Amino acid sequence: KCRMEDPQSFPYRTTGSLFLYPVSEFFGVPLDQVNFLACQLFALLAAFWFRLYLHPKNVSTTVRHAVAILLGIFFVIFCFGWYSAHIFILVFSCYYIMVKANNHNVHRYSLIVAMGYLTLCQVSRVYIFSYGILSTDFSGPLMIITQKITTLAFQLHDGLCRKAEQLTTEQRRLAVNSKPHLLEYLSYQLNFLSILVGPCSNYKDYIEFIEGTHVYKRLSMGTSMENNINEKQNVYGTVPEPSPVGAVIKKLLLSIGCLILFLSLTKALPISYNIDSQFINEASFLARLTYAFFSIQAARPKFYFAWTLADAISNAAGYGFSGVDKDGNFSWDLISNLNIWKIETATSFKMFIDNWNIQTGAWLKRVCYDRAPYYPTALTFVLSALWHGVYPGYYFTFITAIPITIAAKAVRKNFRHYFLSSWTIKIMYDILTWAVTQLAVCYTVMPFLLLAVEPTLTFYKSMYFHFHIIPSLIVLILPIKHRSHMEQKSHPSHISNNNIKYN
Repeated sequence: KCRMEDPQSFPYRTTGSLFLYPVSEFFGVPLDQVNFLACQLFALLAAFWFRLYLHPKNVSTTVRHAVAILLGIFFVIFCFGWYSAHIFILVFSCYYIMVKANNHNVHRYSLIVAMGYLTLCQVSRVYIFSYGILSTDFSGPLMIITQKITTLAFQLHDGLCRKAEQLTTEQRRLAVNSKPHLLEYLSYQLNFLSILVGPCSNYKDYIEFIEGTHVYKRLSMGTSMENNINEKQNVYGTVPEPSPVGAVIKKLLLSIGCLILFLSLTKALPISYNIDSQFINEASFLARLTYAFFSIQAARPKFYFAWTLADAISNAAGYGFSGVDKDGNFSWDLISNLNIWKIETATSFKMFIDNWNIQTGAWLKRVCYDRAPYYPTALTFVLSALWHGVYPGYYFTFITAIPITIAAKAVRKNFRHYFLSSWTIKIMYDILTWAVTQLAVCYTVMPFLLLAVEPTLTFYKSMYFHFHIIPSLIVLILPIKHRSHMEQKSHPSHISNNNIKYN
């Protein structure tokens, strides 16, 4: 029998709190996942309390900042124990850089230190100390912190060192014109709404939320757009504050559905079975392809659950309001991290990518793609690869995605217009492109889940490298129309993936 005071005897090792170990043992769920879920459920309740009782009309911004920080610190210590020290070291180190560094270089130093520390932690956790994939994985929150540190550093540089005419419209809106005080900085980095799963949001948006001007400023942004004007937004600051309850309930129901699917499907369709030698030798190619497709589908609900729940938590606190949509309804998707419907119905590789881990894609665009003087796509790819980690499977995924993305664009530009002559033909084209897109995604992201070189090559051999060979031939045969650099800047194609680890 396991003794509570002997962590080494636990079937699921963790450096986090052992308080919920009986729950973990009863349900047979890893303790780190129980801790995570408990913290997120507590965060949801705290978020409602934060909006109702710590509203800016009732308390000062100092109180709101302090409570957000303390709850965030409690969550990371509860989930990660002494591993949380890595998060605090990075946050305080980069605050020192922000305060002491020359304004013209603060963004460079912050990027180098944050990415360097993240990479060192990932290398040491995976290789040097042979941690492998421990049930306690602190790199997810560290990845989110890295995004926040660099986002703030670049936006601070925009506000202090660049002229307005040098900035894009979005950069001007998000530019930070003074260095944050320690309390503001820690609240942005460590707040309980996003400390565990994210997403990363812009500093000014977060501060406006804390100060209580977030909703009204979002409503006022639409008053100059006549098509979206609605009686709900006629007078700035005098309308009742929109309630997020409807959006929160909808997202919670969706999260519960995704959790049920994850618990039922993932164990029934394990990813590891794709590289089972007996399965590969005995099953036909079509059977292997079919199983790969459904096993990847079964893996997605974990991400859907975590990201949708995180979005609901922010909304419950009153954060995430994006304005009024074209139908005149209040929208709470400012910091949403995915669009499940568009992911599942994606008819192109780009459509899938653009709706998966949306805020990471926005971060890559804002800190790299929009600022790179040369080769923005290549540099964005490098930053994305470094940010995700050091497992070889991650790099297999990114490299495999390149010819598939280029080939998909070539096919679309050369053939799509032939299928628009009638509704029936277009539906058939959409069904075909949906199937190809989903299979391409399955083939591309499999190494991301297998992680290591040998299982990745085993899987690709069993698939005869078909999604390497066919796209490469398409790229060589079909003409590709290259867009200008400025046109690419306005319509970037980024590669982003998850910051939630499979355990």
